[in-house]
Amino acid sequence: MALFDLEMIKKVYAEMPSRIASARKAVGKPLTLTEKVLYSHLYAGHATTAHERGKSYVDFAPDRVAMQDATAQMALLQFMTCGRPQAAVPSTVHCDHLIQAKVGAKEDLATANKVNNEVYDFLASISNKYGIGFWKPGAGIIHQVVLENYAFPGGMMIGTDSHTPNAGGLGMIAIGVGGADAVDVMVGMEWELKFPKLIGVKLTGRLSGWASAKDVILKVAGILTVKGGTGAIVEYFGDGADALSCTGKGTICNMGAEIGATTSIFAYDAKMREYLQATERAEVAALADTVYDHLRPDAEIYENPEKYYDQLIEINLSELEPHINGPFTPDLAWPLSKFAEAVRKNNYPQKLEVGLIGSCTNSSYEDLTRAASLAKQAVDKKLKAKSEFTITPGSELVRYTAERDGLLTTFAGMGGVVLANACGPCIGQWARHTSDPNRANSIITSFNRNFAKRNDGNPHTHAFVASPEIVTALAIAGDLCFNPMTDTLMNEEGVAVKLDEPKGIELPSKGFDVEDAGYQAPAKDGSSVQLSVSPTSDRLQLLEPFPVWEKTDLRAMKLLIKAKGKCTTDHISMAGPWLRFRGHLDNISNNLLIGATNAYNDKTNAVKNALTGVEGEVPATARAYKAARVGTVIVGDENYGEGSSREHAAMEPRHLGVRAVIVKSFARIHETNLKKQGLLALTFANKADYDKVREDDDIAILGLTAMKPGTPLQVQLTHKDGSSDTFDVLHTYNQNQIEWFKSGSALNLIREKTAK
Repeated sequence: MALFDLEMIKKVYAEMPSRIASARKAVGKPLTLTEKVLYSHLYAGHATTAHERGKSYVDFAPDRVAMQDATAQMALLQFMTCGRPQAAVPSTVHCDHLIQAKVGAKEDLATANKVNNEVYDFLASISNKYGIGFWKPGAGIIHQVVLENYAFPGGMMIGTDSHTPNAGGLGMIAIGVGGADAVDVMVGMEWELKFPKLIGVKLTGRLSGWASAKDVILKVAGILTVKGGTGAIVEYFGDGADALSCTGKGTICNMGAEIGATTSIFAYDAKMREYLQATERAEVAALADTVYDHLRPDAEIYENPEKYYDQLIEINLSELEPHINGPFTPDLAWPLSKFAEAVRKNNYPQKLEVGLIGSCTNSSYEDLTRAASLAKQAVDKKLKAKSEFTITPGSELVRYTAERDGLLTTFAGMGGVVLANACGPCIGQWARHTSDPNRANSIITSFNRNFAKRNDGNPHTHAFVASPEIVTALAIAGDLCFNPMTDTLMNEEGVAVKLDEPKGIELPSKGFDVEDAGYQAPAKDGSSVQLSVSPTSDRLQLLEPFPVWEKTDLRAMKLLIKAKGKCTTDHISMAGPWLRFRGHLDNISNNLLIGATNAYNDKTNAVKNALTGVEGEVPATARAYKAARVGTVIVGDENYGEGSSREHAAMEPRHLGVRAVIVKSFARIHETNLKKQGLLALTFANKADYDKVREDDDIAILGLTAMKPGTPLQVQLTHKDGSSDTFDVLHTYNQNQIEWFKSGSALNLIREKTAK
């Protein structure tokens, strides 16, 4: 394994003490870990003023950028128009999203290489040209690979995937963004973020028995809900936090995306040091030790945490019970002791059809060993798994080591199928074996997200989320109502047997090992590397700039859809089979909002064209409005755009002529993505005004010519009966973001600046 970016890390640590001293002086009080990392990464250098949490827009200089293959296509298509010879900061591309799970690792990877050859070749060549590290298909899931190779305590990175916060397990501020944000950083410009609020989670006690790090975030999700962390960074601290394994910390930070948090972070400790040493980064650990106190909150924070966090949660790990969350939302949290009752009371399908472990959230060596300890028991106690069971290793490093140590053979013994080192079923890349793709059924995963249709496209699949060991135990039982802590199972000999507590190994005793980790270094000089995109390709399409604002208020617009209830980025731009079009904006726009529920008819992908009165699919209706040169508006409910960071959910409406998205509230990343693409992201000043919007309205947005930060705009609805409604809508645009809107997109503004 190579040691990456050592000189950059040395520079960060060399500057950190003086930058934190400046921040402490500017803030005038003790600093949390989050504040130390943020203030030491200000684009302007040393802090001269305190930034107000939840209000101040601040420019940062992240240390690195990471991109997965589905989002990297659009990010790099944007980057290549900016005129820079190389990425300004260390950047990587990871091919993990486009591999479909169908048969098993070897066959599925071979199929992916054949089917996605054009995209992989493009990503490899553009990475080679612009000095970007390239991780081949099969190398592993982006977040696991980042944790193993790039994350370092006190660093700051952005990634074009919502689960980038996984690197918080190694003490890093790691934030999921859209591709346009990645372009900002790769061209060397400032990266803007509203200074986050801080949620402190104090962990005491120690995990034991069936409880795991996954149960910490499952419980926190139940407390905060899917929007409770919006606009905040979650900082975990306390002796309980220091006792968790590094990869366990990563699991907690990873799934923090499900509470809407900007990111999550743990302080540097002995567990992180051990993980760095185990992954051949002893030099990084030694450097971190020299600034140890700067990589942890000030002592006063530990003494009186309620004074320094905007919200404080306390969890005693010694009392923490395993949890199972779901279905259909990752914040519906059930303690294991109450889950069977919930299954029966809510008529969830009790038979468990599939158990799936792995993913970017839970695919560490420790995770696999804990699950394997149960698989071995199943064999030894003559139990046969009643459910299908799949295992997704997080990286080739973990997979190879697990195979060497016999873990994969153990899983095979209970009927487990090892899938490719990729996202697979977690993101809908799953050719599920089923006789009826619409049947009500239950699955359980160790993944992070479980929205309807996400894993297999079936709206009636009840997906539950738990730790790998709970998933394994329930897969053995084939029954959602089985509680492995208290219940017995009848084995093949008719004997009632009980599963013992899982046993795990944090780090392999013989060390990690791998033959080919899957990394390709870029050319030192990529100027001669030629890039070509076929004009007839259905996978890749060069981008055309979005049109600039007309310098007038927007009038005579029509409603494209009024979305009702949960509308995630999966509803706005589905993954699964649509991933193949992530590099072709026009083709992927054919999935725009096809999963959203129309408030007027409770149908999906069926809206009325106000020009013709005919009901049709959302993308086709949007194209009809665009052809008629009629601007459109999307109206949405609470936490609109929750979920993945995919900027396609913002680029598609922009491409198809949508001018504004007006909702009760936004998820953070999606709101930023809309702004970046030149759309108006607006919220109802009075949420009841959502009900005033009618299907046939003419819509106007007024006040744009005088638009300024903090000043509401107005929406005027002219109804078909001649009556009208006018009300205020709010926005969070600062002056720079207003310039994005005026220029047509943030990328247009970057082009203007780099051309000067």
